[in-house]
Amino acid sequence: MAATRKAAIIGGGVIGGGWAARFLLNGWDVAVFDPDPEAERKINAVLSNARLALPALSDVPMPPEGKLSFASTMGEAVEGAEYVQESVSERIELKKKVYAQLQQANPGVLIGSSTSGFKASDLQDGAANPANIIVAHPFNPVYLLPLSEVSGSPRNPPEVVERTVQVMKDIGMFPLVIRAEIDAFIGNRFLEAVWREALWMLKDGIATTEEIDEAIRMGFGLRWGQMGLFETYRIAGGEAGMRHFMAQFGPALKWPWTKLMDVPEFNDELVELVANQSDAESGAYSIRELERIRDQNLVGFLRALKERNWGAGKVLRAHDEARAAVFHAATDTGPKSEPLVMAHMQVLPGWIDYNGHMTESRYYFANSETVDNFLRLIGAGMDYVAAGHSYYSAETHIRHLGEAKLGDRLVGTLQIISADEKRFRSFVRIMKGDEVVATVEQLCLHVDMAEGKAVPAAPEVWAKLKAIAETQAGLPLPEGAGRAVGQKK
Repeated sequence: MAATRKAAIIGGGVIGGGWAARFLLNGWDVAVFDPDPEAERKINAVLSNARLALPALSDVPMPPEGKLSFASTMGEAVEGAEYVQESVSERIELKKKVYAQLQQANPGVLIGSSTSGFKASDLQDGAANPANIIVAHPFNPVYLLPLSEVSGSPRNPPEVVERTVQVMKDIGMFPLVIRAEIDAFIGNRFLEAVWREALWMLKDGIATTEEIDEAIRMGFGLRWGQMGLFETYRIAGGEAGMRHFMAQFGPALKWPWTKLMDVPEFNDELVELVANQSDAESGAYSIRELERIRDQNLVGFLRALKERNWGAGKVLRAHDEARAAVFHAATDTGPKSEPLVMAHMQVLPGWIDYNGHMTESRYYFANSETVDNFLRLIGAGMDYVAAGHSYYSAETHIRHLGEAKLGDRLVGTLQIISADEKRFRSFVRIMKGDEVVATVEQLCLHVDMAEGKAVPAAPEVWAKLKAIAETQAGLPLPEGAGRAVGQKK
């Protein structure tokens, strides 16, 4: 079993807490250092939201959650850590002081900064080991949004950039390596332009905070979330594409539509205008309520993208597939004279009903996961299906014997009760530890999909199925096998 990895989080505010949650829920141990006496409470508040949201994006079991600790010194936090995420206030002298203490305590540790605007070369000046300091700029909420802008300087050798990229991928993020150093990177440069224009419209009385937000969330924001800027405009060009769009709308660049080269005066009057309208728009909700609403909406958007393997959904699917491979490696690979361990699962947020229990449809899904892995084992996986043959379920009987709740880890075992060239009868136990929470008895027929009828399986598939059936032939008939619905014990 691989050793648990450790990350140190320096600064436990909203961003630091989000990083801590993402690392923890991806199985890393996390040590947090923040002199704020409220840091532990704040981190745990963020972690509570993350535990509800991040697993809802997953379709494979989450790794066991890492251990969270709060260090009294930076040296204690960084001890044994392979990676540090610095998320302290945007004061460069404070950041440099932090790096000096971290590199004194752990000279070779890789340090990523959450800075929103400082270039890596600015952060590295005066450091004992500038090569190991790099920017890894996230977006809030860190535990849900995958983007991490990775920005180095000429002092960072390629292997440091590669290590940073790999750490980000290991916790399910999308590392976007910035080609050249630039203040505020890509995302914030773009947001700054939008923010300035919004402040002018607000100051000039053209629109309120709510109206500006409605224009974004009811219109182009939905397009940007799944296609970005240029792909959206490419479609706007119609069949003629981007060249037509540029020819049609390019001249507007010379029109005096925006005030992007001008900045409204930042004074108390502007602050009050923004704050009062924001209170009117959103003041009915607490910050915690807004965070949960935001998270639930993001989960819905991201899952839709994941189903289509598009945009940020591609990152989620790839992360699932990497973790699924670990669980598939822990299943049985050949005949044995006991039920085969065929699936490792976890009750995820999308699996539970209004009672907080695993919902009925997910028991059938758990059986499908178990049987699908068995079919792969005997050579009847997706390649076999693509060639025109498949096993179809003809009868299924589920018994609910126990309860599975959110977060419970489940194992699916499979026993072959009978088999021939055209069919097999399986008995799946859904286990929570030593407890059987459900059994699923199923008859599957081998079908030629083009002809739509049962036919003998391919010789190599039948040989593997037969070997397992013969090995398990001496097992006693499972308790409950063959039961009719409602039959008395």
